[in-house]
Amino acid sequence: MASIPPDDDAAAVEAAAGENGHGNGNGPSSYPPPAKRPRSVISAAQIRAEFEHHEAGVARVNNGSFGCCPSSVLDAQARWQRLFIAQPDDFYFHALQAGVRRSRAAVAGLINAGDVSEVSLVDNATTAAAIVLQHAAWSFAEGRFARGDAVLMLHYAYGAVKKSIHAYVARAGATVVEVPLPFPVASADAIIAEFRAALAVAKAGGRKVRLAVIDHITSMPSVVIPVKELVAICREEGVDKVFIDAAHSIGQVPVDVRDIGADFYTSNLHKWFFCPPAVAFLHTRKDDPIASQLHHPVVSHEYGNGLPMESGWIGTRDYSAQLVVPESIDFVNRFEGGIEGISSRNHEKVIEMGTMLAEAWGTFLGTPPELCGSMVMVGLPGCLCVESDDDALRVRTMLRKDFMVEVPIYYNSRRVEAQEMAKDKNGDAVTGYVRISHQVYNVTEDYEKLRDAVNKLVAEGFTSSKLRPSEKLNPNFGVDWSTGNVGMMNIAANQHSVGRYVVADYLDVDRRDSQRCDVI
Repeated sequence: MASIPPDDDAAAVEAAAGENGHGNGNGPSSYPPPAKRPRSVISAAQIRAEFEHHEAGVARVNNGSFGCCPSSVLDAQARWQRLFIAQPDDFYFHALQAGVRRSRAAVAGLINAGDVSEVSLVDNATTAAAIVLQHAAWSFAEGRFARGDAVLMLHYAYGAVKKSIHAYVARAGATVVEVPLPFPVASADAIIAEFRAALAVAKAGGRKVRLAVIDHITSMPSVVIPVKELVAICREEGVDKVFIDAAHSIGQVPVDVRDIGADFYTSNLHKWFFCPPAVAFLHTRKDDPIASQLHHPVVSHEYGNGLPMESGWIGTRDYSAQLVVPESIDFVNRFEGGIEGISSRNHEKVIEMGTMLAEAWGTFLGTPPELCGSMVMVGLPGCLCVESDDDALRVRTMLRKDFMVEVPIYYNSRRVEAQEMAKDKNGDAVTGYVRISHQVYNVTEDYEKLRDAVNKLVAEGFTSSKLRPSEKLNPNFGVDWSTGNVGMMNIAANQHSVGRYVVADYLDVDRRDSQRCDVI
């Protein structure tokens, strides 16, 4: 029979999962993650060794997009992969569900879930969003929601999630209302005020607000959102359900799902928690009847056995990323203060490096430190003239290829009404921002490399227009950088404005001959 790596965890995992490891996926709720032997605090040399597989010479200040995974966790993943390849049947019947439950129990402890049955493991936060939105779409289709009932989302919601909202619930009959957010943003109060105002628009005319989709940390621009306060507002105002898309949160900010109080909460474990791609969790409250009505969008043999089991088997595939969460916890516990210590130090360093860049470029941070986690937005000199999402992508590509700097660039075209465009020290409008990350492998030289690259461009009189193609393109062929789709775009929408609020009753997006070009 296959043994579950590491060997000292096997007995506990088998006991938790049942005799053959292929039970209901819940087991006794008191089962704790296996205890780890104490280890000395990791050294700088050991950190370098853990990430020596990173490409040499690249200033990798973009942990936020794809995360990172240390060698010790990759080794554990490889052991699981070999175990499956060696004897797939034995792995499926005796190891897989036991290992998945071990990881679910570890996540339940991390986020203060009420029970391991509240935690499902999925590929990523986009998959979790599909699970929640699929149920909302069924509610419209089956008449539990009335056509025209509202779904509320932030304007800065992640592009794939925004498209999922339209693909699932707008198509099913929902009215979608966006919350416009200021950027740069001065305080959490500004976010709360905009949310209250948009919620009033959503409720206008007696509409019921069936779902609010709220980011914990927005992707681009990166802002820590006061989710606990917004959830409380939703409860006060009678919003049916609240889904927190926290793709970037675990490992950046504290996550206590019971304290936050949302109905659904998802976060990626491969971005800031050192798991290999791709694994995320979706938390639902076990006392909520809706939990038994949620289903994975990929239907397989476990359909109807509860979301944790459905997500734990969606057909033959590589499940190893879901099985090494305990090893990632073991890795973070090698650092002083564990994950809390890591995130605190990352926050301090990213603010320090962001301030250094802002001073060097004569600009500013896009948010105050209290609205940052381990990422911060830094204004680029206005003379670079970033005037579109295409400009931003081309400058990003140039920094990668010509300067070996990997950093996302954000074009700020979307501002709330009456907010003036911020200017740099020379009086030029700041339209472009870099989003820098700090993770344990980063060093000061990474940010100095970015600083010097931008300073060189400024000194040479570079503007983004120099990278634009000279030939005219088919106006019906283009790139939607909010979603990363390239191709023929045919959008038929009953989309209108109520004051400065975007309200969409129906949106149909047809992509032909397209390829993915993700901006994360």
